[in-house]
Amino acid sequence: MDAAFTAEQDEIRRTLRELLAKRCGPDEVRAAVRTAEGYDAALWRQLARDLGLPGLAIPEAYGGVGCGTAELALACEETGRALLPSPLLATAALAAPLITALGTEAQRTALLPALAAGELTATLAVPGTGLSTALGLTGDDTGDAGGTGDWAGGGRAGGVQARPAGGEEGWRLYGEAAQVLDGHSAGLLVVAAHTGGFPRSRTLLFLVRTETAAGLVRTRQTSMDETRPLGRIELRDTEAELLGVDSAVETAAALAAAGRTAAAVLAAEAAGAAASALERTVEYVKAREQFGRAIGSFQAVKHRLADAYVRVQAARSAAYYAAWDPTAAGLALAQALEALRVTAAEAIQLHGGIGFTWEHEAHLYFKRATADELLFGPVHRLRDRAAHQAGLFLTGGAGAEVAV
Repeated sequence: MDAAFTAEQDEIRRTLRELLAKRCGPDEVRAAVRTAEGYDAALWRQLARDLGLPGLAIPEAYGGVGCGTAELALACEETGRALLPSPLLATAALAAPLITALGTEAQRTALLPALAAGELTATLAVPGTGLSTALGLTGDDTGDAGGTGDWAGGGRAGGVQARPAGGEEGWRLYGEAAQVLDGHSAGLLVVAAHTGGFPRSRTLLFLVRTETAAGLVRTRQTSMDETRPLGRIELRDTEAELLGVDSAVETAAALAAAGRTAAAVLAAEAAGAAASALERTVEYVKAREQFGRAIGSFQAVKHRLADAYVRVQAARSAAYYAAWDPTAAGLALAQALEALRVTAAEAIQLHGGIGFTWEHEAHLYFKRATADELLFGPVHRLRDRAAHQAGLFLTGGAGAEVAV
């Protein structure tokens, strides 16, 4: 494929890289994650106001820039390089596509302009550890069940349950979601909840406005990667609004589409982080001397860095392809997450003793790789899902055969 970018896309990359180089070094990242929000609120407002970052993929009719997944992925490649802690992923790649796809005209008009302007942040709340399954990345929510969404609690106790409040009062939610990306700080929650019990079992999406919702308890959780803050959401008979129409099939389809968008964006972000970790390691081995010469001059070190370089470039190519063709996003995400994990591990080892200290920046990249796999992977399940979608395995009989 031709990976040449337009002048506008190159400008997005250049401007964002210059800004983040000034405002988002390792020390600034550590300071930002220790704030109540988990990110630098002033920098987020600047990114929204000056660059329109959260509105890149939101239609112009709703206050967005009107670009697409490719532009959002390019922007996230740069935020990944800096390990920027921000609500961009949850807002622009998870919540906004769902509101655009499922929301009524009134809901889109009320919410999307605020999201595009950065005045409102949002996230997707899925019970338990079912986020990757809900998004169709490591499992199929549709299948024979017709989108019932067992990952949301099914007809059993647990998860999040929804019931009509009666009259014109909307819906009421009760239950909890323990690992919600930016769940402690988002102004809007898009909550996946089960309703209908066994007779009409289905999973739908609901809007909860955190500033006014009664019975909502939010707690920031300790996470592997502080730049990916997680929140625990407890809903105690909380008032909610149904997102769009009461259709489990449409909900499942919208979640799968949002999953492809999120995977493409995440792949670009991981590729950017891997490239940055590799660049920092190359600079270090050029300067660090051992036995009277730079350690980067040793053949074994060169081979390890060359292998990492091939992984990073392959991950970047896969991420660019996924931004153009989202059907390949799951496989691209698997390749990018693996490249980031391996490159970050090499960075730690090639930095020697200092690289093994928690204070060193190499650990920030390794934690990002690990946390992303926990949330959206793991890699082998992403690949397994992509293989089944591509029809590489034929089932139906005593065993499985490989398609040739």
